[in-house]
Amino acid sequence: MGGAFVAAALLARVGRRIGLPTIPLFILAGILLGPNTPGYVLVHDPHELEMLSALGLVLLLFYLGLEFHLDDLRAGGRRLLAAGGVYLLLSVGAGLAFGSALGWGTSEALVLAGVVGISSSAIVTKILVDFGRLGSPETKPILGIIVIDDIFLALYLAALQPVLSGADSPAAGALQAAKAFGFLLVLAAVARWGTGIVGRIIATRDNELLVVSFLGAAVLVAGVAEEFGVADAIGAFMVGLVLGSTTSGDRIRGLVHPLRDAFGAIFFFAFGLAVDPGDFPTVMVPVLVAVLLTITANLLSGVFTARLYGFGAEPAARIATTLVARGEFALILATMAAAAGLDGRLAPFIAGYVLLLAVLSPLASGRSSLVARIMPLGSREADSAPSGKG
Repeated sequence: MGGAFVAAALLARVGRRIGLPTIPLFILAGILLGPNTPGYVLVHDPHELEMLSALGLVLLLFYLGLEFHLDDLRAGGRRLLAAGGVYLLLSVGAGLAFGSALGWGTSEALVLAGVVGISSSAIVTKILVDFGRLGSPETKPILGIIVIDDIFLALYLAALQPVLSGADSPAAGALQAAKAFGFLLVLAAVARWGTGIVGRIIATRDNELLVVSFLGAAVLVAGVAEEFGVADAIGAFMVGLVLGSTTSGDRIRGLVHPLRDAFGAIFFFAFGLAVDPGDFPTVMVPVLVAVLLTITANLLSGVFTARLYGFGAEPAARIATTLVARGEFALILATMAAAAGLDGRLAPFIAGYVLLLAVLSPLASGRSSLVARIMPLGSREADSAPSGKG
């Protein structure tokens, strides 16, 4: 475990010097030091890190729930709903069509729809911060689309879980889905009406007790969620949604941040351990096709959003290149697919797809002025707004 942390940190430090995000580098560290790659093997059995990896996944979604605010969605109004809806329609639609055309199976096609359709909140936020674009006019719709993505992800994972669990009949599948959504409705009701009570229960001035309390709540509800047929990550997301609205929410966000980063790194590293680079040649053509489809869908979505908000070519290019990143959510779906025993080609496909887009997105976003040249939009006022390094 110590070696995993150190290896991930060293490779990420090297990558940071050339402007690469950490997620693909953590995965690459796992691939290079795993049992499927020639040379030194740090971890012979990926299952040795299984519990730590699961904890990393729980903390990633718990933090996302803490950061999620429905008020942000309401403030965006109809334009934001239209922008997010078109983004999902183009991206998820392209992913579903692509997955069906591959012929790997119906469940696999549904997984690929989510993989191709959902952007990476972590990488998108990092790009905005690194390029100094938090104050740019196009940032609000970018973040709004990410929020809509997150809502879709929560619902999609809940709906996908009964499908991946392999129900024996339509009735059994419907029962599993009802249990899952019933559990989510209970958590949603607590988030809507029970935050006051939860806030009083968890409130304490002692940071040590607060950390133990929110970590215990997130992991416990994640485990109970699995018993009801809901992905553990979504159970953790709902706990974050509840606790983020309490009076302790701001303190929890600060305290969980280093835990999320540390165990999230192990989640990505452990995923890399399970990937066999020898499988990459068999999925390279599908990966390249999927990358091309994703870029095309993002360019079209960027143009639509820019027209909706009255932006010109440069902001449209920044929207398209920033949102093209894929990362943690794709790997969550890959983990679920592996647990369900789906086609073995999914893991190397998703690894290659995430690695390419996670590297391509920041590089393209930093050169958005070049991408703007192919955008069918004229120069408008927003193009002259400050945009940091980009």
